[in-house]
Amino acid sequence: MSEIHAETVAFVRETMLPAEAPPAREAGAVKWLRENLFSGPVNTLLTLLGLGIIWFLVSHFWDWFAHSVWSANSLSECRQIIAETWGEGARGACFAVIRERWNQYVYGFYPSDLYWRPTLVFGLLFVALAPVLFSESRSLRRLILGLTTAVTLILLVALGTPVLWLIFAAAVTIGASVIAERHPLYLLIFSALYPLLGVWLLWGGSIWGVIMVLVGFGLGWGAWLVAARVSPMLSAVAAALVAMIWWIGFAGAAASDAQNLIPLGITPVDSDQFGGFLLSITIGVAGIALSLPLGIVLALARRSDMFLVTSLAVMFIEFIRGVPLITLLFVASLLLNYFLPPGTNFDIILRVIIMVTLFAAAYMAEVIRGGLAALPKGQYEAADALGLDYWKAQRLIILPQALKISIPGIVSTFIGMFKDTTLVTFVGLYDPLKSMSDAVRASTSWKGIYWEPYIFVGVIFFLICFGMSRYSMYLERRLARDHR
Repeated sequence: MSEIHAETVAFVRETMLPAEAPPAREAGAVKWLRENLFSGPVNTLLTLLGLGIIWFLVSHFWDWFAHSVWSANSLSECRQIIAETWGEGARGACFAVIRERWNQYVYGFYPSDLYWRPTLVFGLLFVALAPVLFSESRSLRRLILGLTTAVTLILLVALGTPVLWLIFAAAVTIGASVIAERHPLYLLIFSALYPLLGVWLLWGGSIWGVIMVLVGFGLGWGAWLVAARVSPMLSAVAAALVAMIWWIGFAGAAASDAQNLIPLGITPVDSDQFGGFLLSITIGVAGIALSLPLGIVLALARRSDMFLVTSLAVMFIEFIRGVPLITLLFVASLLLNYFLPPGTNFDIILRVIIMVTLFAAAYMAEVIRGGLAALPKGQYEAADALGLDYWKAQRLIILPQALKISIPGIVSTFIGMFKDTTLVTFVGLYDPLKSMSDAVRASTSWKGIYWEPYIFVGVIFFLICFGMSRYSMYLERRLARDHR
């Protein structure tokens, strides 16, 4: 054993040195700049190039934004205000057109006294989405429902909503907030009923049509229960068949008779009065909600072992992906009526929604198929080892993992589809980007206005798409269980 002890050593530290601040290069803003902007010659060069581009843009366009006018009745009045304020030859943006015509960009040609109906539908959309998108986060769900309740009620009051509908909106939004605190899954009932309520509020008319659609679902559910005793596959076919027979053959006459006996309805609004962001959001939300389940079915069909099912899925997907969306919109606008019985009134917005849904579903199928192909074979073998049939294996094991992998591609498809709603301008609908701007410029007061409407519409599209992108990132973080 060593004979050296603390007493025989020349020096032993008895106290610790006080903590000192890290070097300037290893802390704070300097560290961030060194690691992110000036980490090497290439990164430094790109940083300087980016700063140069920013300076060029700011130096050339800052005066145009700084001299902008927000209160004027015409473009000539805007130019006069700019000249009087900043001198002859000065330039500036005339955002007064947005202040004067915001209602057209938001609601299109929807009757002004009924603006409260699309506003109510948009507010209730967040109530319907809260239990679906924020099922795991109580704090986020509480925040979304609280903001939705406050903003929706304030806007409805400002738009002069009838008292009964104001009470209805308050009951639904406040009631949803209360239910979400105790039984959030109960809100899924409202989520399932929301599409019918939204369609009825937007287009108006008799409420009996909505009730008869619900009756069709009820009859389909009854057929499912009866046929399930024989075969699960037969139950699905029977449910779909009974519901379709009711909707096609009997629902219209039954709704008409019920309306004659007990008139219940609200003022109808034709589809040609839709426009602006009301039109884009209606088509976009419907396309997103319908294309995801259809894309899942197509992806599973393409990977099926049955030759006929796989062949049909491949032909559909490759045909739709090989044709531009504008072609499908022209088919919806011009050719679809030729294949329908004479006298059939097929709403143009419904036709566009169908074509946009089919187009997005084809791309969605390939995104989800990529997620399915990325799963290791052991996951399928594990499902077989547990004795699960095909549908249970897909629902419980395969699809949850494949959809998690596919989240970035799915959201990218959604964003692309939402931006593509501006293409409806080529089939006579008033999208917010081109047709609505052309309608505003048709007025002599705003003839010659150009960049301001595009900037306004672009900012709104960016906010919506950026919101979807941020939600996908939040969803990826919440589902990232690999390395916990």
